[in-house]
Amino acid sequence: MLIHLHKQATTTPKVRIAIQASDEPAPRLAERFGITEQTVYKWRKRDSVEDRSHTPHRLQTTLTPAQEAVAVALRQTLLVSLDDLLAVVRAFLNPNASRSGLDRCLRRHGVGNLRNLLDLIGLRLDLCRHQLTDSAQLSGVIG
Repeated sequence: MLIHLHKQATTTPKVRIAIQASDEPAPRLAERFGITEQTVYKWRKRDSVEDRSHTPHRLQTTLTPAQEAVAVALRQTLLVSLDDLLAVVRAFLNPNASRSGLDRCLRRHGVGNLRNLLDLIGLRLDLCRHQLTDSAQLSGVIG
């Protein structure tokens, strides 16, 4: 198991195991390992000795799910840049929307990269044109 400890880490997995296995009072363990009593209590309560993720479970966003859906639909239909879409979102949906929050929203819904979206739309148009010419040729053969 490869463990990545940050520079400010005061405990290692070995120390954490020792804390969990020890019956000594928290102040004595804190003094021995050079940590706070709060850290001793924290590791005693945990089942494992691995660090937990520091990423928030729920990212803060100013847009409601309905507003996100509208922003995504606007991006897909208008094919505008992030800054232009931000101006529209601020004017009509939410004046508190941030550029970074809107960008995260678009990425989350798979429409964050305008170039890829334009390529996808171009492929769809090419496919539609191809189908139209095929059906026109078929109607000419049949009719």
